[in-house]
Parts: sequence; structure tokens; C-alpha cells
Amino acid sequence: MSEADNQLFGAEHVRVYRETAGERGYHWRGTTILLLTTTGRRTGEPRTTPLIHRADGDRWVIVASKGGAPEHPDWYENLLAGPDASIQVLGEEIPVHAEDAAGEERSRLWALMAEVWPAYDDYQARTDREIPVVILSRR
Repeated sequence: MSEADNQLFGAEHVRVYRETAGERGYHWRGTTILLLTTTGRRTGEPRTTPLIHRADGDRWVIVASKGGAPEHPDWYENLLAGPDASIQVLGEEIPVHAEDAAGEERSRLWALMAEVWPAYDDYQARTDREIPVVILSRR
């Protein structure tokens, strides 16, 4: 992994990840990235976002932090409107269904995610909303 890969962000991250089947862009700043493609709730158009993830058994876990902003990220709002989406993990494209983690499972998964991205705890401290932890299961 090059230092340039650590600088990938947004649309450029998506482009490089797709072009290299995740060879560049999967490993990022000590974490692993998947590409989440949702359907825009207003446009109906596909929207792809690179997100930190961890596997939990045969599921993938992501966090709707938006850096601790007071509102949810657009991709999360899209999942609320339509929980069926797709992800790309390395070179594999996978249809998934999204659901929010709750209770003890949310606490366990939050700790799992904060291990690889400790800033999640800082993000939670910045906002009054409970940051959603999202479970993606293969459809």
C-alpha cells in the first residue's frame, strides 16, 4: 500500500478501488474499506460511498458517523428508504440487506469498530444523535 492510497477520498477512492478490484483502496489508514452502493432516495440513482468496515461472521458492519455531524450521512438515509443495496469487497460485488444493530449487539459491534477507528468514540461525543451501527447481510 502506498502513501497515496492513504490519501484516497470520496469519488477518487471509489474510482481507484473499482479499477483495481480493491487492490488499491481496500487497505486505508490501518483499516479496511468496502464500497456501499445505495439507491438515492430522491433521485433513484445509484450512489457509491467508500466506508470503513469489519466482518462479523458472514456479515459486514459499517458505522453511520458522518464525523459526528448532527445529521445522518446521505448513504444511511438512502438505506432507511430502501435497505437493499450492494457492496464491493475487494473484487467481489455482493447484494446485501441493511439493518441497524440494537442493544447489546450494537454495543458489541460499536466496540469492534472503535478498535479499528478510535475516532468513532470522538464522533459520538460530538453529536446528540446515537450514531447508527449498520449490519449488512448477504441477500
